[in-house]
Amino acid sequence: MWDKAIREFLHYLRFEKKYSLHTQAAYQRDLEQFTDFTGRDERNASWPQWPSSSLIRSWMVDLRESGQAPASINRKLASLRAFFRYLQQEGADQPNPAAALHSIKNPKRLPVFLKENEIHRLLDEERPLDHYSDHLNQLILHLLYDTGLRREELIRLQVQDIEWDRAQIRVFGKGSKERLIPVSEGQLDRIREYLSLRVPPKDPAHSGRLLLLESGRPLYAQYVYRLVRRSVSQVSPSEKRSPHVLRHSFATHLLQNGANIQAIKDLLGHSSLAATQVYTHNQIDQLKNIHKKNHPRG
Repeated sequence: MWDKAIREFLHYLRFEKKYSLHTQAAYQRDLEQFTDFTGRDERNASWPQWPSSSLIRSWMVDLRESGQAPASINRKLASLRAFFRYLQQEGADQPNPAAALHSIKNPKRLPVFLKENEIHRLLDEERPLDHYSDHLNQLILHLLYDTGLRREELIRLQVQDIEWDRAQIRVFGKGSKERLIPVSEGQLDRIREYLSLRVPPKDPAHSGRLLLLESGRPLYAQYVYRLVRRSVSQVSPSEKRSPHVLRHSFATHLLQNGANIQAIKDLLGHSSLAATQVYTHNQIDQLKNIHKKNHPRG
């Protein structure tokens, strides 16, 4: 019963909500982990008809005691809420057992970002472009920082998403929400140069993909992660080196140079301003440090 319900829920996320494969996989992992915790599967007769709130709370406690971070546990709880809400929409007449549970208080962590001189070393120092992968890697790094794209958004970019005459890129973010991001002429030239070398796709179904590997296969998440981690380690001592660090750097540097917070929200594709305002804390901390170092009574 529950395996079938989970499959139908994932189908709903993919075809109706149009969530990314990465997001779908996260939901699937969360639901399967809950299934593993309860020991419920088609072979186990102990699976009750409808889980209780106390059972889910026990799972959250177990996760916390095993060392899971609050943010991770809260995401899993949100996955369960969404799953049972979906079942209610499909006709289940039981209450949502996850709805009444409160999220674990999550200590706010400020976004990690690179300094502007580190970005300069990462992107602007001349490096030999002897191979196809050199051009591809350079373009990946520039796009992540110059546009603030999420990794999945970068991977899904299509050639037709480049609006050459308007110097902008059309991006489809979470929930296929569309936004437009302006790009410089230098960035457009970089894309043109890459396209002049772009290999033919291995599969005709991927012919529209902007970023293809030398094998002709589409770019994938782990490739981007390894590239960014390796590249950032060469210019920064920061232990945080994921692709999201370049997105954080994009937003932080815009704010530090006077950009409007609402404009940054739109460029990042955030659904609410609250998600963007975390970057103001970095700016406030920077001002505090400047005041402490330079004010006579700091």
